[in-house]
Amino acid sequence: MISSRQHPLVKAFRDLARSPSADGTRLLLDGVHLVRDALAAGAEFEAAAIASSHSEGDTEEARVAVSLRAAGVDVAVVGEQAFAAVSPVRAPSGIAAIVRRTPATADEICRTPDAFVVAAAGVQDPGNLGSLIRAAEAGGATGVLVCGASASAFSWKTARGSMGSLLRLPVAHGLTVDAAIAAMRRAGGRIVATAPRGGTSPDRVDWRGRVLLILGGEGHGLSDASVSSADATVTIPMSPPVESLNVAVAGAVLIYAARRQRV
Repeated sequence: MISSRQHPLVKAFRDLARSPSADGTRLLLDGVHLVRDALAAGAEFEAAAIASSHSEGDTEEARVAVSLRAAGVDVAVVGEQAFAAVSPVRAPSGIAAIVRRTPATADEICRTPDAFVVAAAGVQDPGNLGSLIRAAEAGGATGVLVCGASASAFSWKTARGSMGSLLRLPVAHGLTVDAAIAAMRRAGGRIVATAPRGGTSPDRVDWRGRVLLILGGEGHGLSDASVSSADATVTIPMSPPVESLNVAVAGAVLIYAARRQRV
């Protein structure tokens, strides 16, 4: 039983919540769904902790802890006050883990055969970024590039928003939009940029082959320079007076427009 908030294990969780891994080699996962997904994905567990109130009886958290131990993972039982420091959420879920993941580069992602890559430029809300990563995996994208002044791709909030997709889909973070475009150019692919007006309808864009879809963030969208660097622009038709969509919703619409051609 760990009862001190100053215990090294508790501190490791707290530090990672404050300062997410820059390269994505470590992820903090909070909640039974994410921890179970990490186990199913064969992730390497650095640490796992269960709140003492959830460690006994027929709880989901206790069942996942049994599965973790069966897989050779040490699961610490943590007192309630200390677990409040382990879990970064306001209402701790009862189980959390730190897992390791293999980082990916933009070149590796773009060189994937028949790559369809989604780039998020300046998506500052981690929940939106996580939802976009989730939509990318669901729609068959082969990877995500996180560019500009976006939220951290590897924060616990983004991981939670992705609902486990961040564990499985290759994601590279810390790029400029120009670097993302250059990586796809080196791979011989084409660039499609979103535009609020004047672009081609999603179903009329050629989504076949290697493609990088660039989505702008909340508010400002993509810069004129980024749009002018693209091979095509795409605009989602909307009935007035609506002028824009949440970036994750817009991404899902375009990802599934691409999927209709690519599968």
